[in-house]
Amino acid sequence: MSITSDPNSNSTVPTRSFLPIEDYGVIGNCHTAALVSSCGSIDWLCLPRFDSPSLFAQILDLERGGSWSIQPATAWESDHQYLNETNVLETIFTCESGRISLLDFMDITNNEQQQRLPAPGRLIRIVEVSEGTVEIISTCSPRPDYGCTIPDLLKFGNEVRFGSFTVTGPVEWHLDTTSNTFMCQIILHAGEQAVFTLLTEEDAQLPNLAPTDALASTIAFWRRWANKCTYQGAYRDAVVRSALTLQLMTYAPSGAIVAAPTTSLPEEIGGERNWDYRFTWIRDSSFTLYALLLAGYIDDEYQYFNWLAQTLKIEGTGIKILYPIASSGQVVEQTLDRFRGYRESQPVRIGNGASEQVQLDVYGEVLSALHFAWKIGKYDPTAIWEHICPLVDWAAEHWREPDSGIWEVRGGLRHFVYGKVMLWVALDCGIEMAEALELAGDTTRWRQERELIRNEVFEKGWSEKLGAFKQSYEDETLDASNLLMSSVGFIDGTDPRMVSTIDATIKHLVDNGLCYRYRDAPEGVSGKEASFVLCTFWLIDALILAQRTTEARVWFEQMLARSSSLGLFAEEIDLETGAHLGNFPQAFSHIGVINVAVSLAHACNTGTVEPQHIDAANAARRGGGGIQT
Repeated sequence: MSITSDPNSNSTVPTRSFLPIEDYGVIGNCHTAALVSSCGSIDWLCLPRFDSPSLFAQILDLERGGSWSIQPATAWESDHQYLNETNVLETIFTCESGRISLLDFMDITNNEQQQRLPAPGRLIRIVEVSEGTVEIISTCSPRPDYGCTIPDLLKFGNEVRFGSFTVTGPVEWHLDTTSNTFMCQIILHAGEQAVFTLLTEEDAQLPNLAPTDALASTIAFWRRWANKCTYQGAYRDAVVRSALTLQLMTYAPSGAIVAAPTTSLPEEIGGERNWDYRFTWIRDSSFTLYALLLAGYIDDEYQYFNWLAQTLKIEGTGIKILYPIASSGQVVEQTLDRFRGYRESQPVRIGNGASEQVQLDVYGEVLSALHFAWKIGKYDPTAIWEHICPLVDWAAEHWREPDSGIWEVRGGLRHFVYGKVMLWVALDCGIEMAEALELAGDTTRWRQERELIRNEVFEKGWSEKLGAFKQSYEDETLDASNLLMSSVGFIDGTDPRMVSTIDATIKHLVDNGLCYRYRDAPEGVSGKEASFVLCTFWLIDALILAQRTTEARVWFEQMLARSSSLGLFAEEIDLETGAHLGNFPQAFSHIGVINVAVSLAHACNTGTVEPQHIDAANAARRGGGGIQT
């Protein structure tokens, strides 16, 4: 996406307006992440963690949110890209007097050396003039604590300190006490560069490389990680970009994986479907793990397994659907009335009330993640079987109960078909692990209950009226989550009932090549949503399993073309405008990219994928996910 500045504006303060969500790039260091626009403005950043209060949040409020921009001082055009196979973002500005490159990244050097360091690492911005002579202006308006605090700015030459943060520049900053903003301007000639940094008090106590050395180290870190990908097919660029994005959203000290690094980016412009995703959903993180393992990242995910095992030990059978990324985090849902929201979309929320919901499918997701890792020889469930076995017993005991469903609806409990299917998965995984490893467990009962679930779903979950599996026993409506029934092994992909469900979904839930989660459901919130990116990928995967691979490939390539110019996906896409909606980037969406690319490579015998990954996937195909209504 190319952005042009206002040539008629002589202001040294950047013109403020909301940019499309898909205009942003994301940088991060496995502690936190920032959104950087193609205008060179950091409009979202929480420090020191993903779930910390925001320091910059202009994406949620143009006036109160705060931002930090670096741009030419005169009229310009810009575009951006990632340095190949990294999470280092390059923005190119072209103006009448020359051309500059802005490199934005978070120094991951310390994390690479010791992932449990409490400090996230510096944010570094390097400007270099490649042609001509360019005057550059940097404007920083920090607004800590979700805009609640107007900080006292203390200037020490080329440093400005506020609270626990320090911003450095190449020249002395000028303070504007009226707007609580600080600026600096510098003229650079071709071949010259300037460096800006943001660091916390903890960062200042750590040994840090020179910025250019940190850049080289960070590039090397991401490229080493990207090169572990074993997928070598036609869609490698998309797979690697998705894998890099998923890894960026992993919180290194605990191994927890956030669903997205943002809060309250709307599913409907001007609506109330604005949720905080800076937590680890058991469901989302389990399938993030599945996707990374499938792509060949088989040696990097022990931390997540350790986090999951620790969670099981603490929670027992009372598993919640989401958790904070660290024990000190909070999930209590609140609204930030001071923020007007992205394009007036209110309320702006922090925390997530869905944490108290009961969603039965999560038991299937936990057990399938452990099962898959066991199948590829990367985790031994024996050590925590005393905590796993009660989960399987719980599934056998409670599968007849209603719940809030995968989509976290707030309109009452139902007997959701997908939830029943995933409890079947929980039992199926438990049975195989117990019998293969000769572990204690009431496998006779588990087998009986597993068969009862299957029979009931085929009886009560099928709708002759729809010609498809329905959302719940109570409601005659379609749900895209049922496309996963073949992916998780509940039914064969070519079974006439599965094929009919696919066709009904295409007919009733798809518009302009994009799939909705459902059309009608007991949501409990107002407004409408756009198409759901992951659901379209689920549909493509179901087509592959139905042996409709040519059709699936066409759909997949159409979806990849809908990504942002940086190869990123939000949660949803507006079918009329193509605009991305919802939190960004969304882990779920990028899970879909990897799963479909690998499935196509296997089904069409194109590209290369490690055989043991495919064999394990076929033996333990587990799909899923859930996102706020």
